[in-house]
Amino acid sequence: MSTDTATRPPEDAPDRGRASDIDGLRGLAALSTLLYHVWQQYYRYDAAGSHPPVDNPLIGAAFSFEVIDLFFVMSAYLLTLSYARAAIDGRPIRPARVFLFRRAIRILPLYVLAVLVVWASRNPTLPGDWRDLAEHLTFTHVFDQQRIFYTLGPTWSLSLEVCFYLVLVAIGPLAVRACRPLRQRRTRVAVCAAGCLALYAVPFGWIAVAHYGFGVPHTDWAVYFGPQARFGGFAAGMGLAVLMAALGERGRPAGRVALPLCGVALAGLYCLSLFSAPENAAFTFYHPLASALWALLLFCTAHVRRRTCWNRMLTARWMAAVGLVSYSLFIWHEPVMLQLHKAGLLPTGQAGFLPALAIVTAVALPVAALSHWLLEYPASLLGRLKDSRGRPRDFYPEAARQAA
Repeated sequence: MSTDTATRPPEDAPDRGRASDIDGLRGLAALSTLLYHVWQQYYRYDAAGSHPPVDNPLIGAAFSFEVIDLFFVMSAYLLTLSYARAAIDGRPIRPARVFLFRRAIRILPLYVLAVLVVWASRNPTLPGDWRDLAEHLTFTHVFDQQRIFYTLGPTWSLSLEVCFYLVLVAIGPLAVRACRPLRQRRTRVAVCAAGCLALYAVPFGWIAVAHYGFGVPHTDWAVYFGPQARFGGFAAGMGLAVLMAALGERGRPAGRVALPLCGVALAGLYCLSLFSAPENAAFTFYHPLASALWALLLFCTAHVRRRTCWNRMLTARWMAAVGLVSYSLFIWHEPVMLQLHKAGLLPTGQAGFLPALAIVTAVALPVAALSHWLLEYPASLLGRLKDSRGRPRDFYPEAARQAA
């Protein structure tokens, strides 16, 4: 939890009501990620093949639901929106240094602390696996076939988040400049949409060539988990931002249209999970296809004319609470699960999957809440050190004038 995993709305973000819906989606995705990793923990492999914790494919498709692409779509949508509005409607954008500063204070304090704590606990004697530590601290572990899932397994996605930030601050201003000479608004929209579509097509081409052209197996993590293969989620979110900027307050579907479309998106995602098997087409192109469906779900959630029961569920008090601590939950749930397993506090055998899920959730949520209030929230206050132009903020302007 890209992600953003888990990011807060930036400048020009949706209004508070719709941002609450996105917060709820973020919380739901974090819980689903926890479920997925407990599911993986109770998977068993032997000479007869692989054995999921629940031997029912219909139930297993729900439990093994991958939501990492939702984090990518949400992150790209929220962060691209200001660039899309600037390119299409001429709105101002903040300097890249402000954008990167705010992203850094959002993800780095918790991430760096978690990496250091978990790495130190698993490398009690120096020098330890220093390369693993260096790669995690520089967000390059996603390119290491051996260490991509070391230390904090889910944080390979944060490597892609950082890559996306760098891509966005490079191409966002270029798109704004390219659109300024264009007189017609629809032409500016078409240029932005075409760029997003081209970025979305890149992973399809890469995956097709790697899989069908060179026969690279799906276990070559650096090939299929790198930005070249997973950028479809970000491209889908960028395309959604362009669509929302182009529509403005227009084109909001009524609840009777939006709710069935949400159902179609979720059903499509479930079918991808159900029919996905190693090396088949659903498996091979799972992530770019899932990204398009997540973008549809997000559109029908955030752009609906009137709030539906789906929106009300996402903004329920408990869901808002989980959404608030979702980044900490994303970071800490795997170390919590592995520590509980090491201490013998999780049931053994595949029959213990559901009790283990309850135990991990019951422990991980309070840990995430503590992490949020003791680290994330104080770190977020650093954002007040700079103004909207990236200059050091003057906290005592009146005193400065009097002294002058």
